[in-house]
Amino acid sequence: MSSEDVFIGAIDQGTTSSRFIIYDGSSKAIGIHHVEFTQFYPQPGWVEHDPMEILESVKVCVAKAVDKATADGFNVDKGLKAIGLTNQRETALVWSKSTGLPFYNAIVWMDARTSSICRRLENELSGGRNHFVESCGLPISTYFSAVKLLWLIENVKAVKEAIEKKDALFGTIDTWLIWNLTGGVKGGLHVTDVSNASRTMFMNLKTLQWDETILETLKIPAEILPKIVSNSEVIGDIAAGWPITGIPIAGCLGDQHAAMLGQSCRKGEAKSTYGTGAFILLNTGEGIVKSKHGLLTTLAYKLGPNAPTNYALEGSVAIAGAAVQWLRDGLGLISSASEIEELASQVESTGGIYFVPAFSGLFAPWWRDDARGVIVGMTRITNKAHIARAVLESMCFQVKEVLDSMHKDSTLDSKEISLLRVDGGATVNNLLMQIQADLLGSSVVRPVDIETTALGAAYAAGLAIGVWKEEQIFNPQEKMKNAKVFRPIMTEEVRKKKFESWCKAVSKTFDLADLAL
Repeated sequence: MSSEDVFIGAIDQGTTSSRFIIYDGSSKAIGIHHVEFTQFYPQPGWVEHDPMEILESVKVCVAKAVDKATADGFNVDKGLKAIGLTNQRETALVWSKSTGLPFYNAIVWMDARTSSICRRLENELSGGRNHFVESCGLPISTYFSAVKLLWLIENVKAVKEAIEKKDALFGTIDTWLIWNLTGGVKGGLHVTDVSNASRTMFMNLKTLQWDETILETLKIPAEILPKIVSNSEVIGDIAAGWPITGIPIAGCLGDQHAAMLGQSCRKGEAKSTYGTGAFILLNTGEGIVKSKHGLLTTLAYKLGPNAPTNYALEGSVAIAGAAVQWLRDGLGLISSASEIEELASQVESTGGIYFVPAFSGLFAPWWRDDARGVIVGMTRITNKAHIARAVLESMCFQVKEVLDSMHKDSTLDSKEISLLRVDGGATVNNLLMQIQADLLGSSVVRPVDIETTALGAAYAAGLAIGVWKEEQIFNPQEKMKNAKVFRPIMTEEVRKKKFESWCKAVSKTFDLADLAL
């Protein structure tokens, strides 16, 4: 069978939309469809998704992408060999084993309602905020799934009762999708992968299994947790009721880990994904590197049950592309996200203003859930173009903060991580990419295919069934082919002054969480 006859599908379930992409044997996309879904904001700092709407959005995407590829002459029905899955991480839910229905909406990764639970745990546990870091690599934070599960148990009566009745299943979005894809109440598989598991605060980074001590400390029953598998292995077949049935699910990664694989990041290589948030990961190889500068120790990927585990340092930025959506939906300054580049280009600078999008706190390297968004430095001449440019700069400043921390934490030669690989929808914005290169003082490389998250999921599935080999995926010459390179033109003096002003603006966001009360 020629490579043109082999297809791999990738479900990419993100924070604001779902998509399904079909790739041919040369990893070229031949069919794609995406659907946005509803964001719920019940209270300030709260963010929820309807799990059933997510499920339906994925089903529509799969059907439409197959239809498009078929209409273009590709025999997908015969040639689709496997699918990979990638998802928004840390978003958590609990559902009924018997009915298949969620007991409550999914609590999204950026949701800040669990801040009081975090404070309580910090006060109760001897290690404070870092009590579990030695085991799971993560500080106690509203970001991670564990505290979301605690909130559901403590605040949703049906969840507590279902746990007592042995009718509750907990999972992140990957687990929810796989359970439904493989049969749901009719024998659905309750699994997660090592990368998603590493973001719950429950998994031991060394053993890659649920940590019994953490579960005992938090009083979490192990039976509600899914089985942990590697990122690249056949998990199970898609059941009846889906547009594609009998096809194996052969890869699963959290979105940022999938993007690392899609960018072919090996030891010493870093990537930044610009989506709703921005996520910067540095592959540290098979060694676990502990951060002293506000970063997270996490998994990069494990490409098979017996494959070596690659670890990573990660810095997560809560609000990146979501700030552009805020300009569009909240302020009405633009009517579509793509308009921000033209608007921001109308001015040569921000006019001295700085925008810090701490809408639900700040993640790495600050970890301040008491922070709230600010715009500082406004004068009478400030206009919407200045604000638009400040929004773009805010993404780049936050990425710079994380990369600076990575340079401090890593034992790698700084030259090895001087180049930043970028991906995600926002990277089509050339002005944003140039600002990023200027503020970093180093080159930024954008691949031809910016949807590297979906590509990474496809790679994982293709590896598992032998469509691709690792040497094909990790081919640096192939990855750099036709890539766009943005080089810095800003002087070091200006770069340093702007960053100092940014840090000053960030300090103005602290201790503002109670202002809305």
